[in-house]
Amino acid sequence: MPDLPSPQDATEAALFSECWDAVLSYADLCTSGSAAAAQLAREAFAQGIREVRAAEAGTVRGTGRRSSRLPRIPLLLTAVRGTAAAWEEAGQGHRLDPDLRLWLHSDRAARYTGPPLERPVALRALRDLQRADAELLWLAEAEALPLPLVARRLGLDPETAAEELDQVRGLFRDRCHRNHLDSPMDAECRSYARLLDAVTRSPASDTPDDLSRHLATCAPCAEAAACLRLHDGGLPGALVGGVVGWGGLAYLERRRRAAEVRLGTGHRDGADPEHGDPADGTAGARLARNGLLAAAVLVSGLALTVSLMPFGDTDAESAVRPDTDRRSVTGPGLPPPTASAGAPSPSASASASAADPSGTPAGPRKPSAEHTPDRDEPAPEPQGTSSATATATATVAPAPAPGGPPSCRVAYDLVNQWPDGFQATVTVTTHEPLDSWRVGFSFRDGQRVRQMWDATASQDGSRVTATAADYNRTVPAGAELAFGFLASWRGTNSPPSDFTLNGRPCAKA
Repeated sequence: MPDLPSPQDATEAALFSECWDAVLSYADLCTSGSAAAAQLAREAFAQGIREVRAAEAGTVRGTGRRSSRLPRIPLLLTAVRGTAAAWEEAGQGHRLDPDLRLWLHSDRAARYTGPPLERPVALRALRDLQRADAELLWLAEAEALPLPLVARRLGLDPETAAEELDQVRGLFRDRCHRNHLDSPMDAECRSYARLLDAVTRSPASDTPDDLSRHLATCAPCAEAAACLRLHDGGLPGALVGGVVGWGGLAYLERRRRAAEVRLGTGHRDGADPEHGDPADGTAGARLARNGLLAAAVLVSGLALTVSLMPFGDTDAESAVRPDTDRRSVTGPGLPPPTASAGAPSPSASASASAADPSGTPAGPRKPSAEHTPDRDEPAPEPQGTSSATATATATVAPAPAPGGPPSCRVAYDLVNQWPDGFQATVTVTTHEPLDSWRVGFSFRDGQRVRQMWDATASQDGSRVTATAADYNRTVPAGAELAFGFLASWRGTNSPPSDFTLNGRPCAKA
């Protein structure tokens, strides 16, 4: 497994921090486990950074009308796709997502590496834009970053950034239209090309029935229509799908949710969550969080009232009483409050029940690469975000007797580290079968977990809790469970300590 390249200067250090999250997010979609995702991300990131450096040094020159090179993040994402294709050819396809493997052998994948004029129009149009324009469009539309933040990163005037983005959208549309006309097409497609341009310019325009039937059967024309229609919110999907191909919509959903979580928890590069602009959605997210918090407080009060009523506990009731390590649900982006040491928290079970009436533990769910959530369907938990879902309700085993053997072994692996962040994996070997699991550990130097995969993360001060996902909660005796995460650090980055599995201490491997 190759090591990640070292930043050459402060500019590259900022680039690494900005791009690594995106690369790892897409690599996780493309693979079948966290270990494979980490390796794919590392290989693709090393390859992509070499291409970025070579292009910026002037050693790679394209033949396009403008920059002929993708912005940094799209270039790195295509490196992930290319590295995955190389794995498939080298006999390592079993480590990839099965749907991706099928896609790699299809005609759709061949379009991204075939003759330039037959590649997706969004890909060609993004290459045709000036570098700064392409960066602005990608960060605002694909990465879902607030416009003031994008303006600061690109050195733009925040007062005029919205106007510049509208102009870039128009330029992108024009390039897509021109590239569509330049594409090889049959007579029927050619006859609809100018009509397609006309009906997609205005939201009030009705699509003729014959054009609708043609778009339903012609993939290239439907793809062009999605790029030309800027007024229905489909531009991000058309842009990402045209660049990365497989898994574009799932990647887009993950990046949107990750951006919401970063802003909701007061990420240093984000907008002020207490003074968010309602137009960019932060005010709505703040109202939703406050509403959930108020509901949790109300439920906690009711649970406390019930607990004070003069009813005696039976043996059966005592056996199913929640343990003292449970956390209450306070809403997205807010760390759960700490229960008083040695005292049961009635709000924990009440809040968990409010979050999930069925009592089923909640966990992150890997979204299908070809699935777009319906309006009334809960959005899937993205890779790299912490969740405020209720923790697992499985009964925690009693602590071992003093001096007894530990119930598990844990291995902590620092995969990579850069100036303000790092990636790590945790592997736990359990001596007992598990119906669900919760791994806890403590940092010493103020590290903060930013993203986690194969588990749901929550952090209260220095204490981090990783809760099993739906798909990996059952672990047989003697088997391993594993998860990975990204975190920030400053000054010192000591490994975590005090590992526990379902409240019981773990020995270090």
